[in-house]
Amino acid sequence: MTGRVVSIVYTPAEVEVRKPPDRYARVPVGRATLAEGRGIVGDLKNSVGRRQLNVMCAEALAELAAEGFKAGPGELGEQVVLSGIPRDALVAGTRVRLGGAVMEVVEPRTGCARFEAIQVKPRAAAAGRLGVMARVVAGGEVAVGDTAEVLPG
Repeated sequence: MTGRVVSIVYTPAEVEVRKPPDRYARVPVGRATLAEGRGIVGDLKNSVGRRQLNVMCAEALAELAAEGFKAGPGELGEQVVLSGIPRDALVAGTRVRLGGAVMEVVEPRTGCARFEAIQVKPRAAAAGRLGVMARVVAGGEVAVGDTAEVLPG
C-alpha cells in the first residue's frame, strides 16, 4: 500500500515562543532529516521516547477542516501528513517508509489539553482522527511528495 508525504512541519530551535497559547509553533518545510530513535532533526520535539512523530492522514485532516477545526500545516499538532494510506492501516507495529526513512506506529494520537485550548473544541470531537504517534526506526531524508509505503509485516 502506497501513498504520498503531503506535509512536513517542525518546531525550530530558534522559534521565538515555544508554546504560544493559541497555536503550535511549527513551520512547514519541504524536506527534513529523520534521525533513528529521535524524530525530526532540529525539532524541539525531537526526543528519545516512543512518541517521536505526530502523523496524520490528509483525508482525516480534510474532514476536521470541514468541521471547523484549524487545519493549516501543523495546526492540529501534526508533523507529517500522508495521503492515500487509510488511517485504519496505521495500527501499532506498522512500519511505513517515508522517502529514505522508516517509521513505526506506536499508538493512536488522542490529543491533549493544549490541543483543546488551541482548537477551542474538545478532543473528543476529533476522536479517532488525530492520527498516530510513531518512532523513527531507520533514519534518512524525507520530502514533501515522497512515496509513503506501508511495509509488509
